[in-house]
Amino acid sequence: MIIGIIFTILKQKSLALHIKFLWLGVVAALISSVAFAFGLEWVNGQIENESIEKLMEGILMIVTAGFVYYVIFWLSKQVSSSQEIENQTMASTAKRWGVFWMVYFTILREGFETVMFLFSSENMSASYFYLNFFLGIVVAVFLGYLIFIQGRKVDLRKFFKVTSFLLVIFASGMIAYGIHELEEFVVKGNHLSSIGIETKNEIGRVWDILQPVSELPEEANDTWYTYNADKGKYIHLLHDKGSIGSFLKGFIGYNSNPNWIEFICWLTSFGFGIYLWRKY
Repeated sequence: MIIGIIFTILKQKSLALHIKFLWLGVVAALISSVAFAFGLEWVNGQIENESIEKLMEGILMIVTAGFVYYVIFWLSKQVSSSQEIENQTMASTAKRWGVFWMVYFTILREGFETVMFLFSSENMSASYFYLNFFLGIVVAVFLGYLIFIQGRKVDLRKFFKVTSFLLVIFASGMIAYGIHELEEFVVKGNHLSSIGIETKNEIGRVWDILQPVSELPEEANDTWYTYNADKGKYIHLLHDKGSIGSFLKGFIGYNSNPNWIEFICWLTSFGFGIYLWRKY
């Protein structure tokens, strides 16, 4: 959307040379983003130790959440109006390669964040990964069509206000899931003694509900359960591996048995995100 606005401004000002630099910046940033994606996937594939893999995923999710908070701040401060984008665009045309670097770093930042989002989302909610990915593309293309082909007016401030609120929820979920992965690192890597406990059963839980069962209780409604043949267990739809629970897990970081640190970090990060959202 932002690149489309820049293109429209340059076209209206008849700056054909800078339009060429715009497309060069787009192509260069896309290539760099794809290279980053393959590099990240290669690094992840080289890790054969499961506990180290969990550690990497946990750290990556927390770092990605930090990028999301930056996006919330950046969107609110820099692109809340078309006039602000026009001012930045015209300032960049003062230098021959100004538009190229403006576009390159704008897309590169979003490309890096998207790669990390996709990497984290695939781990958080694999069953909905491709659906969410392609649905996001369809919505983005549709919005671009309405704005730049149909010429519809969109209030950028309101639009980014809504999308940044959704980012607050998503970032908080990533923080929570990142902490959960760090717990998996401690458990699977036999590091429990380093936090002063001997078994994982000693880890404090805010709640521990809807655990998978080998046989359904007599009073249970089987419509709320799906059977996992690989594990030989019935999984409740609201469990974080169930149909509904896995969606909530991918979007808000829902967990059927969160530890206290995970829960407190979720509340704190959500409050911080709301603070940024409301202030800016």
